[in-house]
Amino acid sequence: MAVYALTGFSLVSLLSFGYLSWDWMKPSLVADVATDPMEKSLSPAFARPPHIIFILTDDQGYHDVGYHGSDIQTPTLDRLAAEGVKLENYYIQPICTPSRSQLITGRYQIHTGLQHSIIRPRQPNCLPLDQITLPQKLQEAGYSTHMVGKWHLGFYKKECLPTRRGFDTFLGSLTGNVDYYTYDNCDGPGVCGYDLHEGEDVAWDQSGKYSTFLYTQRVSKILASHNPKEPIFIYVAFQAVHTPLQSPKEYIYRYRSMGNVARRKYAAMVTCMDEAVKNITWALKKYGYYDNSVIVFSTDNGGQTFSGGSNWPLRGRKGTYWEGGVRGIGFVHSPLIKRKRRTSWALVHITDWYPTLVSLAGGNLSNVPDLDGYNVWPAISEGKDSPRTEILHNIDPLYNHAKYGSLEDGFGIWNTAVQASIRVGEWKLLTGDPGYSDWIPPQTLTNFPGSWWNLERLTDGLRKSVWLFNITADPYERYDLSDQRPDVVRTLLTRLVHYNRTAIPVRYPAENPRAHPDFNGGAWGPWASEDDDEEWEGGREPLKTRNKKKKCKICKLRSFFRKLNTRLMSNRI
Repeated sequence: MAVYALTGFSLVSLLSFGYLSWDWMKPSLVADVATDPMEKSLSPAFARPPHIIFILTDDQGYHDVGYHGSDIQTPTLDRLAAEGVKLENYYIQPICTPSRSQLITGRYQIHTGLQHSIIRPRQPNCLPLDQITLPQKLQEAGYSTHMVGKWHLGFYKKECLPTRRGFDTFLGSLTGNVDYYTYDNCDGPGVCGYDLHEGEDVAWDQSGKYSTFLYTQRVSKILASHNPKEPIFIYVAFQAVHTPLQSPKEYIYRYRSMGNVARRKYAAMVTCMDEAVKNITWALKKYGYYDNSVIVFSTDNGGQTFSGGSNWPLRGRKGTYWEGGVRGIGFVHSPLIKRKRRTSWALVHITDWYPTLVSLAGGNLSNVPDLDGYNVWPAISEGKDSPRTEILHNIDPLYNHAKYGSLEDGFGIWNTAVQASIRVGEWKLLTGDPGYSDWIPPQTLTNFPGSWWNLERLTDGLRKSVWLFNITADPYERYDLSDQRPDVVRTLLTRLVHYNRTAIPVRYPAENPRAHPDFNGGAWGPWASEDDDEEWEGGREPLKTRNKKKKCKICKLRSFFRKLNTRLMSNRI
């Protein structure tokens, strides 16, 4: 772990040039200012397009926020949510790339080819270039658009980069997992590189700065330099609280009583992120944006329970289609909300932010037909019914097929060995292998008391491939009703068949050795030229090489390893 340190000279230099706020010298900004920025009364005015701040956290579990009964301190999130609208029927995806792609495109991943796993650093893959993105639509509506944080939507070509997909500026990482101080990312033994970028350039000079601090300082700088009379969209995709578990010591000290080391570090990272949101809120107030702003907070997937996270009392964890993997923390805080200070049980999905935010901005959705998202602003702001009645969590044809599944078990219309999940009304159906399925209490102790842990261990061995839950009456998924209600099972399987007919082939190409950071000066970045074509093989898309003769000599061997690689990679989350 790198040591986060600044010399006196560099500290003064950063302060003088506006890269660092004096307020960061204080452990808690809002507590030390004369007037708390959240005390200001909310204005009902909605006279011009609102400023939009979308905050996305990484791997924060459902239980890991104060207002869900957590032992982790999140006073800012608790207060913003309490004064806005809590979304307690809010759904995301179980892993990083799918959630981010759905936010940016408003489409299920079966409609973008990203329905299997994540985009890995060495894969020639990215968010399809034919998709019109959320920031592009907001640019059309006159917005200045900025992204800070984790991209994780592919970068093998320059056309895939955030600045080519609708963002005016970008500071952040392109891959899915970097060190919080050094910004190094290893995608296997000996395959390591630096991953922090400013626009389309490598930001070597920022190494050593804790990413949560760095990203928050950049947001403040953007707000300070922009005219608040002009609409702005800032997408803040924090790296926190994804592994590696790293936090400044002053935050860890608060949780010194936690016996579980991973949970202690994780809690410190959550609290640090919470104070970062506090500073962003303060900047919105200070620079004149707040009264005409909409702040959306969302997690990207469930918490990783063995890396400090907790989804209790929900079932499952990150990477699974149980509620612990797909039910997210979400809320909206804005002076523009008509009915504030309440909890909404309207069904909302991460794809809904695309049409909702574009509509708020006064944008035009006519050239993006067949979105899977809905405009849910009336449900959020006015308490009206949600236009959404169902959610396709996913259909993944490449994931390991369940041992006990069959077409016969799916009434002859669906192979229940295929990993899939859907919610229709109050019913939720899962087929195939939904992933790790235990209920895991928060791991605050060094070890669980034997009797407590054993009470929550799954005992049926998952010797089946179909599950049905009334998710309204049984949000913890403890009572499988698939045997009692075959009629409902058949109805939901029919909906899966419907969605599957609209799916495009999976984009999950083999890793390309040209992506190695050693070929890019030691940093992760685009490696394919704009002239490189792509070829399809079974829905997987490796790059053509320029030396066709050399490729032809080894094509059979390469094809063998490509298929082997895909089978191996499908087991990784």
